[in-house]
Amino acid sequence: MTSVRRDEPVRPTKRDEVAAAGSELFGGPIGRHALLGTSWLTPVRVIALVAIGMFALGMVQKLPCYNGGWFFGATSQYTHACYSDIPHLYAGRGFAEGLIPYFDRLPGDMEYLEYPVLTGVFMEVASWMTPHAGGIQQREQIYWLVNAGMLMICAVVIAVCVTRTHRRRPWDGLLVALAPAAALTATINWDLLAIALTAAGMLMWSRSRPLAAGVLIGLATAAKLYPVLLLGPLLVLCWRAGAWRAYQKAVAGALVSWLVVNLPVMITHDAAGFHIREGWAKFYTFSQERPIDFGSVWLLISQRTGNPLENANTYATLLMILGCGAIGLLALYAPRRPRFAQLAFLVVALFILTNKVYSPQYVLWLIPLAALARPRWRDFLIWQACEVMYFVGIWMYLAYTGNGDKHQGLPTEGYQLAIALHLLGTLYLCAVVVRDIWLPERDVVRRDGDDDPSGGVLDHSPDVFVLGRTHHQPRHAMQFEAAPRVRWGAVRE
Repeated sequence: MTSVRRDEPVRPTKRDEVAAAGSELFGGPIGRHALLGTSWLTPVRVIALVAIGMFALGMVQKLPCYNGGWFFGATSQYTHACYSDIPHLYAGRGFAEGLIPYFDRLPGDMEYLEYPVLTGVFMEVASWMTPHAGGIQQREQIYWLVNAGMLMICAVVIAVCVTRTHRRRPWDGLLVALAPAAALTATINWDLLAIALTAAGMLMWSRSRPLAAGVLIGLATAAKLYPVLLLGPLLVLCWRAGAWRAYQKAVAGALVSWLVVNLPVMITHDAAGFHIREGWAKFYTFSQERPIDFGSVWLLISQRTGNPLENANTYATLLMILGCGAIGLLALYAPRRPRFAQLAFLVVALFILTNKVYSPQYVLWLIPLAALARPRWRDFLIWQACEVMYFVGIWMYLAYTGNGDKHQGLPTEGYQLAIALHLLGTLYLCAVVVRDIWLPERDVVRRDGDDDPSGGVLDHSPDVFVLGRTHHQPRHAMQFEAAPRVRWGAVRE
């Protein structure tokens, strides 16, 4: 068995043909005698700077809307593909009038803010930093800029956390920093807050700090619902490794931090006693009552068949339960315990694929998970290409349906193709990750001598409960004889 130095970094230009080809822009793959670690430009700093640069390019892409598309013309913000919820909700959710989220009732159909509490706090803090003098258009522009600045910090945190999660693979963070779909969707909504907290939680778990990881996952769940799904993969992995104490700490930390954020807003008291505040519950009731919407497989089926699918909630829930069960069985039957990032990617991707709506910014949820689960440029870029085409497709479809008889944009059939591309691209990446789990010798992380660098207490831990067979020799070992191997469950030398 080839021994692997614990501190030896993986060089992507030596392992990844796409990375090697891309490096020709900067002088080609790194040489044998290169002096590493002698410059102030460490991987973390480089990736943080790249993330800032890409975020800035995404802001530039929104200029046509900033200069008028958000305010004038029915479909200008769609034809320029620069739509954002942020400026519209500044006035639409009462921030311009100084209303307090969850406490003050809003005028119109949406009686209360329909976002989780921590996201509402984020929106409120941005409104405090927005001048309340001047015209509403100018204030909405400044509100977007303030939010963009705060979201840029979140984007850098995400890239840095991914860079540091896999100690020997820091350059995988470039997948996050350079993701084109991230630059295009970063300022559509406030999702980056929850994603940054989730990435930080995964970093803490990789450092064998389960309580801190749980606290951050709980905070992330207080900003967006999907991060709580990560506790499912941790349950199965800790079950297989017998790491129950670590899992209990993570769950306890998540529950306490979620309650600390939500209880002050959730519970109200009056003469009738304690009860749930209607404003706090709005996010959950809105999610439950929301009909099928843009981007979902249910919309595709509904448009193709003419069936309104009034029971889409039930169908989505059943598919999610069945899918989680399948992922759990995969984790327990796999020849080697899957990596945490692999299962986290699969369960969040399953949620996206079965959900009633797929907003364009939801791709942000998967980008850091994909970079950790399958750090391979070819597969990542195939998926990103599908997501970019969907990003263009939805705005062109809204332009087509919103400009009356002109029909400038993408007709319904074209938009259905864009949905199919999004679904197929995500399914492709899921299939590759499942293959890596079932054939660990095909996993690029394990081929470079690691076990589960994002697993923390799970890394190199032996199994105590397994339904499938134990690890076998690679079925296609001849293809990978030059690659170092890891002895599953053993400590590296």
